[in-house]
Amino acid sequence: MEDDASEKSTFVLALIENRAKEVGVAAFDLRSASLHLSQYIETSRSYQNTKTLMHFYDPMVIIVPPNKLAPDSMVGVSELVDRFYSTTRKVVMMRGCFDDTTGAVLVKNLSGKEPSALGLDSYYKQYYLCLAAAAATIKWIEAEKGIIITNHSLSVTFNGSYDHMNIDATSVHNLEIIDPLQSTLWGTTNKKRSLFQTLKTTRTIGGTRLLRANLLQPLKDVETIKARLDCLDELMTNEQLFFGLSQALRKFPKETDRILCHFCFKPKKVTKEVLGIDNAKSSQVLISSIILLKTALDALPLLSSVLKDAKSFLLANVYNSVCENEKYASIRKRIGEEIDEDVLHARVPFVARTQQCFAVKAGIDGMLDIARRTFCDTSEAIHSLANKYREEYKLPNLKIPFNNRQGFYFSIPHKDVQGKLPSKFIQVVKHGNNIHCSTPELASLNVRNKSAAGECYIRTEFCLEELMDAIRKEVSALTLLAEVLCLLDMIVNSFANMISTKPVDRYTRPQFTDNGPSAIDAGRHPILESVHNEFIPNNLFLSEASNLVIVMGPNMSGKSTYLQQVCLIVILAQIGCYIPANFATLRTVDRIFTRMGTGDNLESNSSTFMTEMKETAFLMQNVSERSLIVMDELGRATSSSDGFAIAWSCCEHLLSLKAYTIFATHMENLSELATVYPNVKILHFHVDVKNNRLDFKFQLKDGLRHVPHYGLLLAGVAGLPGSVIETARSITSQITSKEMKRMEVNSEQYHGIQKAYRVAQQLICLKYSSQDEDSIRQALQNLKESYISGTL
Repeated sequence: MEDDASEKSTFVLALIENRAKEVGVAAFDLRSASLHLSQYIETSRSYQNTKTLMHFYDPMVIIVPPNKLAPDSMVGVSELVDRFYSTTRKVVMMRGCFDDTTGAVLVKNLSGKEPSALGLDSYYKQYYLCLAAAAATIKWIEAEKGIIITNHSLSVTFNGSYDHMNIDATSVHNLEIIDPLQSTLWGTTNKKRSLFQTLKTTRTIGGTRLLRANLLQPLKDVETIKARLDCLDELMTNEQLFFGLSQALRKFPKETDRILCHFCFKPKKVTKEVLGIDNAKSSQVLISSIILLKTALDALPLLSSVLKDAKSFLLANVYNSVCENEKYASIRKRIGEEIDEDVLHARVPFVARTQQCFAVKAGIDGMLDIARRTFCDTSEAIHSLANKYREEYKLPNLKIPFNNRQGFYFSIPHKDVQGKLPSKFIQVVKHGNNIHCSTPELASLNVRNKSAAGECYIRTEFCLEELMDAIRKEVSALTLLAEVLCLLDMIVNSFANMISTKPVDRYTRPQFTDNGPSAIDAGRHPILESVHNEFIPNNLFLSEASNLVIVMGPNMSGKSTYLQQVCLIVILAQIGCYIPANFATLRTVDRIFTRMGTGDNLESNSSTFMTEMKETAFLMQNVSERSLIVMDELGRATSSSDGFAIAWSCCEHLLSLKAYTIFATHMENLSELATVYPNVKILHFHVDVKNNRLDFKFQLKDGLRHVPHYGLLLAGVAGLPGSVIETARSITSQITSKEMKRMEVNSEQYHGIQKAYRVAQQLICLKYSSQDEDSIRQALQNLKESYISGTL
């Protein structure tokens, strides 16, 4: 719909709810002509699920009904938009516009898929709220944009989020998936980047948007993930294919995905009497889309030659469904009957205008040929005027640039101007080392040139009506082409490009198990490792027999970085990308929950105890067996006794689930959980104490290591008076000596249970092992000997 190539959102979102806490969402993407429908029960009073979806779509317009329909305990979606999305345009539509019956009919007629394929016939009653939202969205778009959506042209998806991992908006912020928490890294001149910014080497706008969507909603389907990884395997082992595909994708225009909307949306009919500049503008956009499509179809043969011998399922499927599809050759032939063969998509403004004016072959329309002559005459007159001024005013370096906003203007270097410019020059503006200006003669010629171009656009659109109708019949093929190009752009120019820029074997292919353990060998932080050359890798092991890991260590030892690192590695794996580790086998995750502070100092830490509890409550209410939970310093914002009690009880609750949890804390008393519950594993970040100084090694090791008085050591570095620190040291020594004795007694009491559980843990790992029978027999024999000898 829009004639710009910016990365700004083009989503129009409608929200509606009922008193049963159900929310219906319809998100219409004007750029790709797609409609995404979701309906769910809002389990959080603060609308966390709705906020997550809104953060995902980042809409430019939000449509809501006028009255609150939510339960009394909730604020309602209209109030939610006012509080958290005040900068986004809000549209209030009458309740009658949210009609589910109308929505069902519209979706049925406009969708490119059959109703049975959508599940509309079976699930109509289940989806009634999102269908009501769809009715309001489509009604507003057609009225606001002055268009009619053509039948069977939209890509419609129902409850797409159920097929993907869910990451709530708070976790997206904590994990720095889209935006970094801080723009600079302390102690360096480097700017800190998010995961999205690290991977953002895509060439097309559609590829960039697909990358963002994948990071916010990673895949859950293992077969789809493996298909992407197989594709990456082939690209990494076949250099010729990788570079050939990179070059082929460069031939496609960056805005190829934008062409879809112009063939899915048809302008409403207007009479010739009201034709004006707006119509010339819309005609220009339409012509640009035809040229864009022609350029994209011209690039297909090269893509076909590169993919002809591809072996991976994904690339072979692209070759068979796109490169071998005769519909594209048919569309290209039909375009060639009316569009000049020399016309190409151009990004330089005046070249693009000229291409658009001369898009249609000469001789098809007499009025168009006359308008073209006028356009050429005024263009030549403008350049003749520039030559005249160069000679008359002795300005040899005078240039005549062009932009779409003001047309042609003069650009004169400062050094060529002696004193003031002649009074003939108007609209004088300094611009760097140049002066930009115009003259009345140039302004007049600009008006005539623009008018002639506008006439060319309108006449060209009339000539292309039949061609547009013919292309609209094949809109499903264009949708497929756009989706394929975006996917290839993400895999080749983002994933494969990132891997190829790293040293050999730094990134490896992750493996997936159904219900087995999650293990990462020598994992690294995908963002920070590019900043710190000597980043220390660390391992991870989680299983049914060890589903809660408690990570301990002093401040600044690396706990928060480790938590973030694990989540980012899982996200990378589930979008189908290699990961920064020596080896990894992972269980697919359906949700990631994080409870992290925003920093370890008062200036940046805006967290409160109530915020902690709200986030923890949302986690507890929505956690599932396949969730990954990372919690950092739970309970630190209240009294030590209450904080410890809450942290302990939360751990006990999570232990009863099959979800995998990593819990970072300073509370050494929490390590006693391992003496009560055998499925708790204690880890610590190794720190050496030398001359009352902490030497951080950033290495994760098994067990609990008591670092005496590390808080007091850091307090001394901060400049706290020595007398205060000595008094504090005396007090804490008396407290910790009693605690350590009690913890040793508890540990000895539960030693036998722990030993038996470690055997069970290793047996579970062998159950999911892919080793041959002889290797498993040998592992069982080794396990037996270790148990008997007591070395387990």
